[in-house]
Amino acid sequence: MNLLDIGEVARRSGVPPSTLRYYEEIGLISSYGRRGLRRQFDVDVLLKLSLIDLGKSAGFSLTAIAGMFGRDGQLAIPRADLHAKADALQRQMVDLRILRDALRHVADCPTASHLECPSFRKLVKAASRGRVAAGRRREATDEG
Repeated sequence: MNLLDIGEVARRSGVPPSTLRYYEEIGLISSYGRRGLRRQFDVDVLLKLSLIDLGKSAGFSLTAIAGMFGRDGQLAIPRADLHAKADALQRQMVDLRILRDALRHVADCPTASHLECPSFRKLVKAASRGRVAAGRRREATDEG
């Protein structure tokens, strides 16, 4: 078995040793013992850390990510959760595109007052609709 000490795992993964210890404490990763005072990890921990980072980037909580590994440490990702997260990211991307367009328009708009600009007003209304709809989705989720 090819083992890496915690310092090597931190160097290769970019994850600080304190975070590695925390991940071990909450059961996301596990060490195989110690050499002196240094925890030893199987080299496969690097892939697992990449998956954890990917899950965090997608907006999953550490608890949700832990649930995706299952009790035996094998990956067991609920596909419905992935579809739901992808849909949420798609909605967020649409909202961000609208916001980006509004900012660019404000920066380049030749009117004396942005409030007089029909394009700006239209962009503000579209951006507002996205936030109101997102708020309604959150309320429905919180109530359900």
